[in-house]
Amino acid sequence: MISRSDRGMLARWWFTIDRALLSSVLLLMAIGVLVSMAASPPVAERIGLDSFHFIKSQMVFLFLGFIGLMVVSFFDHAMVRRAGIAAFGAGIVLMLLALKMGPEIKGAHRWIYLGPLNLQPSELAKPGFVIVAAWFLSEFTKRPDMPGPAIAFGAAALFIGALVLQPDFGQTALVTLTFGAMLLVFGISWIWVFGLGAAIAFGGAISYVLVPHVASRIDRFLNPESGDTFQTETAVSAFNNGGWMGAGPGGGTAKMVLPDAHTDFAFAVVGEEYGLIACLGLMALFIFIIMRVLKRAKAGEDAFSSLAMTGLVSMFAFQACINMGVNVGLLPAKGMTLPFISYGGSSLLGTALAMGFVLALARRDHHTVAAREASGVAYA
Repeated sequence: MISRSDRGMLARWWFTIDRALLSSVLLLMAIGVLVSMAASPPVAERIGLDSFHFIKSQMVFLFLGFIGLMVVSFFDHAMVRRAGIAAFGAGIVLMLLALKMGPEIKGAHRWIYLGPLNLQPSELAKPGFVIVAAWFLSEFTKRPDMPGPAIAFGAAALFIGALVLQPDFGQTALVTLTFGAMLLVFGISWIWVFGLGAAIAFGGAISYVLVPHVASRIDRFLNPESGDTFQTETAVSAFNNGGWMGAGPGGGTAKMVLPDAHTDFAFAVVGEEYGLIACLGLMALFIFIIMRVLKRAKAGEDAFSSLAMTGLVSMFAFQACINMGVNVGLLPAKGMTLPFISYGGSSLLGTALAMGFVLALARRDHHTVAAREASGVAYA
């Protein structure tokens, strides 16, 4: 047993970590394993792979992600900043290398081979970008003479520019929304808010005009008869087939025909095999994590931790909402994973890094916790 009198690193971590948040994240990771076992074997068999190919791969990345999450959760704020800068810098360099050296998959250069690993560098850069932007924005609150917002906007422009070059417009929208949420918390003027909104609208219009597959997805969403909507229609049908309680583990049929049943449409597999009750429970777990982190961000000890936690959980929330929205037909089809649930090594590692940063930033001062417990005040 770890006692309050212990002064070791493990004891300090145990008595300052948000155990409810940690438990919820680990539960989400465990649910992801179950969903992968249900959704991925038929996909693997259709493309001539071993039935458990994706499950084995997911377990490897899950182990690496778990180790990374736990290690990062021990970091102090200075270490979080250094790790964030390293992740962002490495991610941007690898994204630029992928443009020249990476394979072209479905017309995009988003991946790069690092030995046996096929990595999507933008997933590494995302949590790093949030940390970098939060750091420079928070520095401006302490030193108004420092051009913190300008540097944060520069980092955002660099990241978004690299995403557009790949191209990856879904991640571009996700990063833009996340940065916008951070700016609102930071307290920019409404002129900047409307300016950012106008820039997003302009960028969306340009993408629609100049990028055929973006226009195609939007057209098919607005008018399903204008093109192939097989995946979306099959996913929506899966929820109808599942009903309240689901068809039971292994009883779903959507995964037999959906090409992306293990990735983009894993939520539909949950809906068909486990039913609406399970989907609502999964959504409740996401909401609990999001609200828990926002509560910690509101009570943050400094501007950096508040901004960083807000940005990291906003990215987590927006990504989950986009994935679920696509699955139920409320948003145009977009290749975006459901955090910790969908198959995807790079996504899992990036999300684990992000939640490790959150856990590190959400930790309370050891002496403050001891004083609260000595006075009979519960640690919520």
